[in-house]
Amino acid sequence: MFKFNILNRFLMRRFFSGVGLVMLVVCGIILAVTFVERLPANPTVAETLADAWLRLLEYVPLFLPMAVFMGTLLASYNLTKSSESIIVSSAGLSPYQAARPLLIGAALIGAFATTVINPYSVRLSTKNISADQLKLVDGAIWLREESPAGYITMKAENMGASSEALIFKNATIYVQNTEFKITQRVEAERLTLSNDGFNATEAIVWNDKAQMRRAAWHTPSLLNPQNVLDRYMQPDQISFWQLPRFIEKMNDIGLPVRGHLIQFWTLLFLPLTMIAMASLGVAFSQTKQRRNYSFSVKFGMGIITCFALYFLLNMFSALGSTGALPPLLAVVAPPLIIIAAAGAFIASFDTI
Repeated sequence: MFKFNILNRFLMRRFFSGVGLVMLVVCGIILAVTFVERLPANPTVAETLADAWLRLLEYVPLFLPMAVFMGTLLASYNLTKSSESIIVSSAGLSPYQAARPLLIGAALIGAFATTVINPYSVRLSTKNISADQLKLVDGAIWLREESPAGYITMKAENMGASSEALIFKNATIYVQNTEFKITQRVEAERLTLSNDGFNATEAIVWNDKAQMRRAAWHTPSLLNPQNVLDRYMQPDQISFWQLPRFIEKMNDIGLPVRGHLIQFWTLLFLPLTMIAMASLGVAFSQTKQRRNYSFSVKFGMGIITCFALYFLLNMFSALGSTGALPPLLAVVAPPLIIIAAAGAFIASFDTI
């Protein structure tokens, strides 16, 4: 049974300091590079910084497993360098027992990323959504509505979001009756979709007799900003807390949800993935050397291993997305394989 005694708290503090240092360095580099990259696209420094912060949050799921692995390796190196690992062993802790605080810390990081960072990142990213974040068809945004009054088909080049509406740029709308005859064609540089329908303050409108006029235009619609976003937003743009209900709703209307299931299971089992990376870090840090401990070699091997594991995770995720593997198995199998391999490697150093 695990107890938070002085030694376990000490090891956990070392782990969090190692991961924190790695995260600080990686986040600083990404934030600085993104800030410089986005500076020409924003009018003020404050907006550029907010944009860079948002993009940094989007990168967190990519480098968080690597940060946990490197942080574990760094914490273990510091313990070995200061000979504190000898004290840990003298206290009667085997490598498995000494790794427990690190694994618990990794699980806490994964749980925090799933329940706090992911919803926060999604909430920020959906405030100012653009076409780059959407799944497009032929490079454009298409909407089609069928109602007892007829059909509405819209094509737009870009889309943004305000507080209560979606704003489409360079939009073209075709209004058809129940016999598919076009009754109106509307072109607008700026078209707004709110809960009361489509609105344009200035539009070019052609009627069924090919007569043109410039005027404000409005038509009611069954579409609203939320169901449009639900249709076009990618799985990683939906909060972990909203995914179960969203998947259920998509199932009810017969839309594919495999990608959303992969995203949900990935977030749910993120603590397990963090445990796998921490256990791999513990395995890499095992050494019988007390002097001339080559951290640079371990670090280099760790970088190569992280890229290999990133490929493995993406491969299983792709197999799950295509249906070759069940989504749950595609998400759970890689961390279990990593934990088993790391445990077998640690066993060769367990002499207590």
